[in-house]
Amino acid sequence: MDKSSTMLVHYDKGTPAVANEIKEALEGNDVEAKVDAMKKAIMLLLNGETIPQLFITIIRYVLPSEDHTIQKLLLLYLELIEKTDSKGKVLPEMILICQNLRNNLQHPNEYIRGVTLRFLCRMKETEIVEPLTPSVLQNLEHRHPFVRRNAILAIMSIYKLPQGDQLFVDAPEMIEKVLSTEQDPSAKRNAFLMLFTCAEERAVNYLLSNVDKVSDWNESLQMVVLELIRSVCKTKPAEKGKYIKIIISLLSATSSAVIYECAGTLVSLSSAPTAIRAAANTYCQLLLSQSDNNVKLILLDRLYELKTLHRDIMVELIIDVLRALSSPNLDIRRKTLDISLDLITHHNINEVVQMLKKEVVKTQSGELEKNGEYRQMLIQAIHACAVKFPEVASTVVHLLMDFLGDSNVASALDVVVFVREIIETNPKLRVSIITRLLDTFYQIRAGKVCPCALWIIGEYCLSLSEVESGISTITQCLGELPFYSVSEESEPTETSKKIQPTSSAMVSSRKPVILADGTYATQSAASETTFSSPTVVQGSLTSGNLRALLLTGDFFLGAVVACTLTKLVLRLEEVQSSKTEVNKTVTQALLIMVSMLQLGQSPVSPHPIDNDSYERIVLCIKLLCHRNDEMKKIWLESCRQSFVKMISEKQLREMEELKAKTQTTHAQPDDLIDFFHLKSRKGMSQLELEDQVQDDLKRATGEFTKDENDANKLNRILQLTGFSDPVYAEAYVTVHHYDIALEVTVINRTKETLQNLCLELATMGDLKLVERPQNYSLAPERSMQIKANIKVSSTETGVIFGNIVYETSNVMERNVVVLNDIHIDIMDYISPAVCSEVAFRTMWAEFEWENKVAVNTTIQNEREFLDHIIKSTNMKCLTAPSAIEGECGFLAANLYAKSVFGEDALVNVSIEKQTDGALSGYIRIRSKTQGIALSLGDKITLKQKGSS
Repeated sequence: MDKSSTMLVHYDKGTPAVANEIKEALEGNDVEAKVDAMKKAIMLLLNGETIPQLFITIIRYVLPSEDHTIQKLLLLYLELIEKTDSKGKVLPEMILICQNLRNNLQHPNEYIRGVTLRFLCRMKETEIVEPLTPSVLQNLEHRHPFVRRNAILAIMSIYKLPQGDQLFVDAPEMIEKVLSTEQDPSAKRNAFLMLFTCAEERAVNYLLSNVDKVSDWNESLQMVVLELIRSVCKTKPAEKGKYIKIIISLLSATSSAVIYECAGTLVSLSSAPTAIRAAANTYCQLLLSQSDNNVKLILLDRLYELKTLHRDIMVELIIDVLRALSSPNLDIRRKTLDISLDLITHHNINEVVQMLKKEVVKTQSGELEKNGEYRQMLIQAIHACAVKFPEVASTVVHLLMDFLGDSNVASALDVVVFVREIIETNPKLRVSIITRLLDTFYQIRAGKVCPCALWIIGEYCLSLSEVESGISTITQCLGELPFYSVSEESEPTETSKKIQPTSSAMVSSRKPVILADGTYATQSAASETTFSSPTVVQGSLTSGNLRALLLTGDFFLGAVVACTLTKLVLRLEEVQSSKTEVNKTVTQALLIMVSMLQLGQSPVSPHPIDNDSYERIVLCIKLLCHRNDEMKKIWLESCRQSFVKMISEKQLREMEELKAKTQTTHAQPDDLIDFFHLKSRKGMSQLELEDQVQDDLKRATGEFTKDENDANKLNRILQLTGFSDPVYAEAYVTVHHYDIALEVTVINRTKETLQNLCLELATMGDLKLVERPQNYSLAPERSMQIKANIKVSSTETGVIFGNIVYETSNVMERNVVVLNDIHIDIMDYISPAVCSEVAFRTMWAEFEWENKVAVNTTIQNEREFLDHIIKSTNMKCLTAPSAIEGECGFLAANLYAKSVFGEDALVNVSIEKQTDGALSGYIRIRSKTQGIALSLGDKITLKQKGSS
């Protein structure tokens, strides 16, 4: 059994100290050797050794020592040793230490007195403490505050013992007198704590009689006052009005810890707007004044909770919250933006956007390391603002378009996606956005950003001038054609010599020929045939981004260029009356497309053109050569209609999620109506009146009535032993974020008393037992509850196993009953979450752990199987419903969830229906940590077969 101790010492078990060596060192006169020997003895005790032979030696040779270090170690030793026998009676030899403790309590040195009094706080044996009570009382009047404050704590600990109130009958009265005369802040705090713990009414009377002085008290005493107020208001909620006034006065305290506790106490006691506003203001002030990032994150968590419960009040403080963006820490900035985006209204949107714009401009300075990531967060926040309130889009879209060429590809991608959505939802901005996009298109250098920008140009260039500007911009960015040429050299290269034919051909003119290996040769009439490798044509100075990206082998971009040119040419045909100009433009577009195909099939390209891009470009060529009205309609109208449908579905999903968050229980039509204005207001402050209104409102909307889900509660009861075992045990498991609470009910089914009954538990996985349950005695056919707490450190399926050990009076051997294993479900830590498609793809590319689970199910409907997986894994489907509708035989969907530890869980479901009706495919799980990937995979494997 582990011993309880206030000191934790590392000890290497590989080199145990021999008891005889310790004994020799203790019997000597060397102080340093004694100190070292005492430390070794304490280490042995901490590691489970009893070493009873040292007790008498320590009594004889260590007790008389005057050295302070030895005396401190002696008290630690006395704290660790067993003081009672198996029946709970104090050992006779313990009487030997009582005289020493009495001498220490009367010692002239205040340090010896203080540490001895502190030792008595941890003594649970009344027989040892009883003869020392007169000496403890004498220390209440000691001249040194160190002794007095520890004497008060000792009296409090003794008074709380089973028979302590008989040892100190008038302890509360004595401490109350001490409290009124004491000047030392720590001693005063301890005295008030003793009254609060042992005589709450006396503490309340003292507090109410000194209300005007509370703001001048010491920080530690003010903290105890707040704890007292919380305790009193919980038992007597009707009296909380007079205590809230004290809390409001403490909000002006100098200590940040007191102010923080005041705000938390206010929120827990009152839901009145005045109280919530004061608490929120306090959190915002602390957010700006504190420099520690962990403190700021905690304060933001508190503000997030207030936002969830009291959004209307938090809306007023959105600018104060946004001031936290001044912190360079990205986590703080991300949390600040998350809170602020939910507080935006028509009244504050302009101020918020203005502040975000200033922050975006600051990121251009380049002084901070992570400006790119911060800028990306700001762009996403502005995007969300513009989607909710389209009227502000005009003030931000042009500023953000300056970042289309940002070196941070993620920021540039967010900007172009934002522009794509705004140009559709804000038709008035179309002309200005297209003009600006065409002017800045040459600055775009990212291969992921160009396709989206080209799509915007192809869909929204509607007038003649815009179409012509679009074609001109693309042409300039592609540069001069062709993308490569064959240069003639005076001497053949080594490669050409190897493949040169034996007979030279004399011709009257120069012409290129293609050899069997795919290289080009030039034949001339004046000389023998020489061969040279093709070289890339750099183009003019105006050629830019598109050419550079194409020459790196990005032929998907080439396909997008072809599609954009096709759309622009088709639209030019509608707005341009001159057929000559149209034909000229068609010829130019065809030349560009053919050049891209030649580049893709040439040795200049890093890799050959892929089949999809090749087919797409060929389709564009065929369409321009054989134009018809039906194809025009598909290319010029259907694409945008699909985009509009996607945007509308996205907005609809966001509205449904918002509605689900704000869903509340409404009052029943036959509920009583309480007319607040007709109530008596005599003697009530404004805050009390508001609080009463809020309580009535909560009662009317059913917030106070919480129905327990009995079925769910019963599901958490696990049987640990069999019905035929002498000891029956079952556990009720409660999982709350980082903690698992086990309430084990143990029943003695025998006719004998079970002695030293102990619940021994062990864990496997990232679980840690916080404390080991103590020993108990269990009467025949009686039951008892044993509680155990387990700390969780990661999202991983863990196992708790153990046994129950006990002794009986007949048999001295220990009996063991092995318990069933308790498996902790990963689903208790995972909750559905939402993220953008871009964020999902980014995380999918970054996360290194993947678990691939093959589909093995009896379900034959694709959508039904997907719903079953979503229900089993407690995840959110990010794929739009329209994308998984229909009966095509294929289904692909992305699922996302977040754990309570902040871990992301990504799942991709890809399934296909076979000819026999069975489903096949894979479920891929990705995460940053191995535990969540493996645990989620095991859960899916277990659950995917059935529909239950």
